[in-house]
Amino acid sequence: MRTLVKKALSVGAVVAAAGMLAASPANAVANGTPATAGTYPFSVKFTMTNIPKPDGGTRDSACSGALIAPQWVITAGHCFHDVNGTRVSGPVPYPTTAALGKVDLADNGGHVLDVVEVHQSDVNDISLGKLASPVTDIQPLAVGKDVPVVDQKVTLAGWGATSSVNPTPSTHLNLGTLKVSGLAPSTVNVVGVAPAADTSACTYDSGAPYFVPKGTKEGMLVSIESDGPDCPHTTPETTSRVDVVAEWIAGVIG
Repeated sequence: MRTLVKKALSVGAVVAAAGMLAASPANAVANGTPATAGTYPFSVKFTMTNIPKPDGGTRDSACSGALIAPQWVITAGHCFHDVNGTRVSGPVPYPTTAALGKVDLADNGGHVLDVVEVHQSDVNDISLGKLASPVTDIQPLAVGKDVPVVDQKVTLAGWGATSSVNPTPSTHLNLGTLKVSGLAPSTVNVVGVAPAADTSACTYDSGAPYFVPKGTKEGMLVSIESDGPDCPHTTPETTSRVDVVAEWIAGVIG
């Protein structure tokens, strides 16, 4: 698992070299396509600050995710952890905000809300976050209950970097088309389709949704980004299936 090592690297070290977070690349997802205004407003960019380190210091990081209910967002489980990297449930372990309803952080409108509570799946690398207040003007992404099908095409929407070389979190949402290449009991593998065969999730895309779109505002969630090779790549990416935790999700969000 790329537990805050590849897919959710420390922002602090990268930003120190770059000078400021605003200098990060405009796009996300390796060899993807920048999202146009109004596209998939349920997509979430998480920003985590003051994450404790074993040496007593702190760092910043980022993840991606999606709104699945007015007050609930979904992301990778490993995005929320203690000082030793162990996933945690309960109160959010460090200040975390969720930006949604925009394709660029500079856009007017949308929402930036605190995440106040975390629930971890016991089945795979998925967590649910509770927002400080409900979002009522965005259609949540529906949680799929059907088993993914090999060769099924899915859309990836992420706020990650475009390369594993000196990665920085994106300020703009990026999209890619992938397809299911294999199934396991709690995970599903995906490979790139468009714009290129090496379109793939990258650093800070942890928790990004893979979904079957319905127009540009809605969709059916299939899986959540978890782990994979350095981007870009043409080999399988490991994602966490949502159909096997659909009942658990429904129980948490009520």
